Amino acid sequence: MQQIARVVVALEANDLAEEVMHFLDRSGSARVVGTAADDRQLTEAVRQLEPDAVVAQPSLVDRGSVRGPAVLALDTRESVSSLRAAIRAGALGFYLWPGERDALAGATAATLAPAHVGEKRAVVVAVHGARGGVGSTFVATHLAQALARRDLDCVLVDADPTYGDVSAAIGVPDDVHTVADLLPLVAELTPGHLDDALWSHPAGFRALVAPAAEQAVLVSGEDLVAVARVAATASDAVVISLPRELGERAIAVLRSADRLLEVLSLDVLSFRAATRAIDVVTPLGLPARVGFVVNRSGRSEITPGDVERVFGTEPLVVVPADRSVPRTQDRGRLVPPRGRVGRAFAKLADRVLESEGP
Repeated sequence: MQQIARVVVALEANDLAEEVMHFLDRSGSARVVGTAADDRQLTEAVRQLEPDAVVAQPSLVDRGSVRGPAVLALDTRESVSSLRAAIRAGALGFYLWPGERDALAGATAATLAPAHVGEKRAVVVAVHGARGGVGSTFVATHLAQALARRDLDCVLVDADPTYGDVSAAIGVPDDVHTVADLLPLVAELTPGHLDDALWSHPAGFRALVAPAAEQAVLVSGEDLVAVARVAATASDAVVISLPRELGERAIAVLRSADRLLEVLSLDVLSFRAATRAIDVVTPLGLPARVGFVVNRSGRSEITPGDVERVFGTEPLVVVPADRSVPRTQDRGRLVPPRGRVGRAFAKLADRVLESEGP
């Protein structure tokens, strides 16, 4: 269950204190556990209740009454004296009531971030296809399914806000949350915020999908990295579906990933595009994290063995061609885990988990 910040409200005016208290309680981001009308009451409330945050009139916290919780200064008007008092108290922010109450609610939620976002625990796998049509979205979605079948809490992130193929590939409804819904919170993102935005797939993994096309330009690489970082602290595995173009967004995500899976098809153009992609990531020090996946393997002059000849390493897995896949994808469904394709992804999941990269 999502936790919310425990707050003490310290304001001299009783009417104002009640307004703030009711607003925070209704916001869903905080629960007011105590109030104070002077610095002595505030000191005692903090000592007894150990809140996550104190929302207070600057003059009260200026007297040294708060030790420990985050301080958020609140006043009905801005003055030099109140701003100075807030600075001396070490307040994380100064908010005017009622005009900045929404920002205040967001700041109270952010005081929980240190308690929730700890050290990374998930393996983060980025999936990329340098040539269009090689099936990188297919690999990302089916890898997420295979990881979930290992009883792992797996989060699938669509990091291609321009095209957002993941939604169609796994049959996501139109009314779910997207990456764009997290943008106002991205600087203060917690696992609780992320949980609210994730859509649960019947196969057992959860997905954060790309926004509507008109919102794609709003999503930056830093935003996607923040999402991936929080997901990695609250899950066992994160699979990120990258855009084909290795631009700012993709590079930012790659820097934070443990593994990069480069998806190939058995043709010259795919090998050539993958070679160029590796040339792009080489200056970033990423080649040691790269593994290759051959998708839709069938009869061809180029064989899976040519992967080692060209790239110096054998593919992690070879996914066989299956005539039922296009029909299944068109319906927004995943290929069942039983069968040759399913077994290939089970092997890929094992290979990813065996080595999480340097």
